[in-house]
Amino acid sequence: MEAAPLHIDVAEAPEDGQAFFVQTSDGTRIRFALWAGGARGLALVLPGRTECIEKYGRMAGKLVERGFSVAIIDWRGQGLSDRPGNSTAVGHVDNFKDYQLDIDAVLAHPEVMACSGPRVMFAHSMGGCIGLRALLARDGFAAAVFSAPMWGLHLPGANRFFAPLIASIGVGLGLGKKPAIAQPKGFYLTREPFEDNNLTHDKNHWDYMREQIRQYPALGLGPPSFRWLQAALGEFRFFDASPMPSLPALAFVGSEEAVVSPAAIRRQIPRFAAGKLVKISGARHEIWMETPERQAECWEKTDAFLSASLPG
Repeated sequence: MEAAPLHIDVAEAPEDGQAFFVQTSDGTRIRFALWAGGARGLALVLPGRTECIEKYGRMAGKLVERGFSVAIIDWRGQGLSDRPGNSTAVGHVDNFKDYQLDIDAVLAHPEVMACSGPRVMFAHSMGGCIGLRALLARDGFAAAVFSAPMWGLHLPGANRFFAPLIASIGVGLGLGKKPAIAQPKGFYLTREPFEDNNLTHDKNHWDYMREQIRQYPALGLGPPSFRWLQAALGEFRFFDASPMPSLPALAFVGSEEAVVSPAAIRRQIPRFAAGKLVKISGARHEIWMETPERQAECWEKTDAFLSASLPG
């Protein structure tokens, strides 16, 4: 449980946060950050694909202000956690269930276990996929808040039908760890102009995310591998065949979502015993990092949801 770096200069996070390395049951070294001392409970933040702890520095501040302790995970293959080949070129995982070992290791850390109060999940994009699997596999969470959860991918037209075939062929040819999506050299945030991005309308947040990767390129990540794509599609089929959790759940989706599948979110949330879907008009994928007006709407709905869902 060695100390780990937290690039607070680009995270704009509360200053009393600590970062740690912890080893999972399969020997993978995972980095996580913790802001302890909140009396309201523990907010476990599950980032999306390509993301890192630093990206959620501002969000950690919002949750600390609301009285929560906050833990944020760097998934295996991302941030400063162990990566296959120690490379930023491609995002790879053999099985999405491997991410559950990352959650297990963080929740079992003594500093995290010492945080009092209920556990609340805050999960974005791929984190929403991993988080839903966690909720189906374990008890212990009092509520969950999802931002653009990846319960399906945004695959327009024929891509929706060809994606499983492409993934299967790539893996079958022994290319499982190779990029499934061709893209120019570099990372999306540092390569694409703000005007054409599919993440946020907020230039301030765009520059915030971009500067983190520019200053610390080791935090970046390239496109997903063939095996990642195949494994993700398998998770979506698993969700369709599974009963949804009974805990209170709130999900946000932007009206301009173009990364994950809005249809899959609309399909799954009514299957929760206590699920609610909120559409944020004009928002893109990064709802927690959208314009101030859209963020305010999101947090107003979240505060009301938490007040109704948590004890006290």
